[in-house]
Amino acid sequence: MNLKRVVVTGLGALTPIGNTTDEFWKGLITGVSGAAPITRFDASLFKTQFACEVKNLDLDQFMDRKEARKMDAFTQYAMITAEQAVLDSGLDLDSLDKSRSGVIWGSGIGGLRTFQEEVTDFAKGDGTPRFNPFFIPKMIADIAAGFISIKYGFRGPNFVTVSACASATNAIIDAFNYIRLGKADIFISGGSEAAVTEAGIGGFNAMKALSQRNDSPETASRPFDKDRDGFVLGEGAGALILEELEHAKARGAKIYAEIVGGGMTADAYHITAPHPDGLGASNVMKITLEDAGLQPEAIDYINVHGTSTPLGDVGEIKAIQKIFGEHAYKMNISSTKSMTGHLLGAAGAVEAIASILAINNSLVPPTINHFTDDEAFDPGLNLTFNKAQEREINYALSNTFGFGGHNCSVIFKKYN
Repeated sequence: MNLKRVVVTGLGALTPIGNTTDEFWKGLITGVSGAAPITRFDASLFKTQFACEVKNLDLDQFMDRKEARKMDAFTQYAMITAEQAVLDSGLDLDSLDKSRSGVIWGSGIGGLRTFQEEVTDFAKGDGTPRFNPFFIPKMIADIAAGFISIKYGFRGPNFVTVSACASATNAIIDAFNYIRLGKADIFISGGSEAAVTEAGIGGFNAMKALSQRNDSPETASRPFDKDRDGFVLGEGAGALILEELEHAKARGAKIYAEIVGGGMTADAYHITAPHPDGLGASNVMKITLEDAGLQPEAIDYINVHGTSTPLGDVGEIKAIQKIFGEHAYKMNISSTKSMTGHLLGAAGAVEAIASILAINNSLVPPTINHFTDDEAFDPGLNLTFNKAQEREINYALSNTFGFGGHNCSVIFKKYN
């Protein structure tokens, strides 16, 4: 069968370095760090006392207070970015066939703060089961997609993907596949996360996954640096409007980029550790290139998963060198998590937006916080350290990997 072509016609971002798409991009290209001491709770007794929080967010600008109380923060973030993306796309909601318009969202954890607060309050009581009637609807991960579809009346496919830190990319690929198979015309897709809580920080600390560089939070996320000591937890959301090409052209839509390939694999190795040789990572990039009908030499830029963990960074670079060979030395590679921190289930959406904007601006965001070379990485690779670099980008690949061995890659193409 002939597959439909899929383009991106709207963007929305709420991140630790900017609360709009424009602010986010400016933060990326100027190398702003979103890490700072935690304000959500008293973290003085925690091993990690900092995170990449969303800052200066006035919810009243986006939603009614009564409605906001029905949502966990991860859903609030989803609603804000979905609205940004819909407005950016110029969609005429009244003329849409809403039975062919859907929502596929991603979240790795969902309503963690809601769950924490409700269970903690119950444990403090006398055993009488007093729970907020919105407890379950606020907590469940699928509710973000539900709220978005209700707001816009989208009656097409509607669900949330949960594949840990690969969730948002998983959602984008699912939406891409539904459209190119002719099952829908438009999707609001992306991901959101709000895990900067006592349970989130404490849980990741117990796994020894987080950086503990409390004396210098702003330099703690340092992918590929010899002294990296774990990731920095982030929060926020990213939303994309994915649309069938002819549908977009018929309404005169602004087109940011075309999605040309997506892939998903499993490490089948360990519940949290990546495969040491990047087996799943190399496989997912290989099948994504095949899905796009591209040779490795076509890729100009890779926005890597690059979390700043000792094992993960090494495995991903091994995988890139395996798949791209000599071309690996001709590409730009960067980790925007050095600035945003790790947004878990929202990471793939935020990094997809970073990749698309890099294409549109012919500018590669940097990997900041590089101080000491690590002999584990070939110095001939261009990891775009510390400063954005200009270059023509026709194809950008974005990687996201998750606990459980989930791997997703997606390729964006400059639209001509």
